[in-house]
Amino acid sequence: MSARIFVIGAGAWGTALAQAARLAGNDVVLVGRNSVAIDEVNTAHTLRAYLGDIALDPSLVAQSGWSGLEDADAVLMVVPAQATRGTLAAIGSGTLAGKPVILCAKGLEMASNVRQSQILLDCAPDAEPLVLSGPSFAHDVAAGKPTAVTLAGPDADRAEAIGALLASDSFRPYASGDIVGVEMCGALKNVYALGAGAIEGAGLGLSARSAFLARAYAELSRLIGAMGGSEATLAGLAGIGDLALSCTSSQSRNYRFGMALGQGGSVAEIEASGMGLAEGLFTTPVAKAVADREGIDAPLIDAVDLLISGRARIEAIVPMLMRRPLKREV
Repeated sequence: MSARIFVIGAGAWGTALAQAARLAGNDVVLVGRNSVAIDEVNTAHTLRAYLGDIALDPSLVAQSGWSGLEDADAVLMVVPAQATRGTLAAIGSGTLAGKPVILCAKGLEMASNVRQSQILLDCAPDAEPLVLSGPSFAHDVAAGKPTAVTLAGPDADRAEAIGALLASDSFRPYASGDIVGVEMCGALKNVYALGAGAIEGAGLGLSARSAFLARAYAELSRLIGAMGGSEATLAGLAGIGDLALSCTSSQSRNYRFGMALGQGGSVAEIEASGMGLAEGLFTTPVAKAVADREGIDAPLIDAVDLLISGRARIEAIVPMLMRRPLKREV
């Protein structure tokens, strides 16, 4: 069935998801702030600054502002994680009441240490929260390359019903009822991608990176369990699928940023180079605070926090990790 879908956020990921929703046969409106980009989507059917030469569906409509949002059948929130609260406040809770709101940002809010669905509950308590996450790059999705993701909702049946609106020959949502687990996987994989990238940048070898990935999986399982999520989620697309992709591919901004850190750059220097947003920079101190609050041993999060804060370089951090007390793996 065709639905009217609004996608809030016209960056690379938002535009790619708008393209996916359009390829699934929906009427799609992409909402952005940059008037030049909006005009490009509507006239040239491209967004070169983010997606290069990829052709967008000519029926995809872009606009600024919330006109028509009250008639949407579903809303995808695809602004950066730290901008979610402000954007929801600007839209207003009444407009979103009763609507499925699919949260697509992967990150924890710095000011409050909460997940994206908790922000939605604060700002629009009558909206229906869903969370989309999984191994997916914007260029692949926009180009119609096969992509499978996880869509979590209040229960798996409801997630499956909403996921059917987005499903196509190139985009396959798998339903889950574990909002907490899917959100934590999506947020923390960015933290671990910074660490894995730093290992690569420092030339420590593939063995070290693989060990880091395996221990990240174990660490994440402890955190998910402590926060009420299902550890089984780790075995799926939102878990190991996204973790493996983000921690091994230079297409990941967080992995690239980590590589630059491992090569000796500071956060300020790397940001000044124009590399772009690395959401893990914001999520790392929040993840550390959450782990400390829950009493969870999270040495890898601690290590990434040391690295991005400039309190230690990777040459000092690695021996600290290697000298931790020996323990059984299981």
